[in-house]
Amino acid sequence: MTYVPMTSRSRDEGHRASTPLELFFDLCFVVAVAQAGRQLVHALAEGHVGAGITGYLFVFFGVWWAWMNFTWFASAYDVDDVPYQIATLVQISGVLIYSAGIPRAFNDNDWTISVLGYVVMRLALTAQWLRAAAGEQGPARRTALTYAIGLLVCQAGWVALLWAPEQSRRWLFLVLVMVELLIPLLAERSYQTQWHPHHIAERYGLFTIIVLGETIAASTVAVQSAIDEHEALGELLPIAAGGLLLVFAAWWIYFAVPAHDRLQSNREAIPWGYGHYVIFASAAAIGAGIEVAIEHAVGEAHISALSANLSVCIPAALFLAFVWLLHSRHFKRGIAEQLVLPLTALAILACAWTGAQAVLWAGLVAAASVAVGVTLAHRERSGA
Repeated sequence: MTYVPMTSRSRDEGHRASTPLELFFDLCFVVAVAQAGRQLVHALAEGHVGAGITGYLFVFFGVWWAWMNFTWFASAYDVDDVPYQIATLVQISGVLIYSAGIPRAFNDNDWTISVLGYVVMRLALTAQWLRAAAGEQGPARRTALTYAIGLLVCQAGWVALLWAPEQSRRWLFLVLVMVELLIPLLAERSYQTQWHPHHIAERYGLFTIIVLGETIAASTVAVQSAIDEHEALGELLPIAAGGLLLVFAAWWIYFAVPAHDRLQSNREAIPWGYGHYVIFASAAAIGAGIEVAIEHAVGEAHISALSANLSVCIPAALFLAFVWLLHSRHFKRGIAEQLVLPLTALAILACAWTGAQAVLWAGLVAAASVAVGVTLAHRERSGA
């Protein structure tokens, strides 16, 4: 369609699914995820743990928040006409610019290029909200305008951050993050945009799959490089096998329950959506951790074995804990089912102290938790 008025879509729309443009959007965002993960690997392997984790969390926020803003807007207002498609492609261009600036932001605290990419993304989204406001009336119009104004105010803050003293930038970054997170709460306090629960759950699920896929791809490249350069197959196979089991278990556990059943209003949806920052970031960090473990196994990482093991075990444990916290626990029956994921997260953390086989043990624990969970669920539902 060349042009249609932009008005809210129905929350009860049947067969609502992700569009090819949304899938393309997600794939382009994974470029930024890969850049953030690559920088995390370098920092952890060199022993710069504090700076590496902080830098990773900061740059990943920009990736996640831009993706999330577009996703919820599209769920309510995707009209799939030419202006909408062009605005989305502009946002994709913005994330590619943002990705190019991640190494400087991560290593040198120089956010110039990343902020430029953010400007491109956010101005395109602001135009979309203004277009939505033009097609709406009453509370829906006020909500759309609040979003547009909030985006402009926050973007002005990010640009101003470039002129702040370098030593204060990261503290000011946290202030701007809090303001960004408040915008949806303010905008939707009296009117809820018409996002589609099943569509939102699918979009988050697809991005989780893409991030886990990036984890596998990064790990595969790391194993290949290590084999080519060091021929250390014996040391690498347990890491590769354990990492693969972790990713398989992460996929299984995330999709074990229908998340959309919990997304009935903003009261449930906003904490669920915000909490996925940890799920996405930890899923991507599992891959980075596996790369660090591989570098340590071939003598390329300047860290202890425990630190290398923790680089895998901590994000894996966080992923499981937050999947349980955000939606799995709402579908569990009985104390035994409820305890599976929290105890698995603790057990995976403990695997870090098992030496050279830590990643393999973590993968086996994750796989065992899937088997236990499936068995308990079957017994509970069959009345056994």
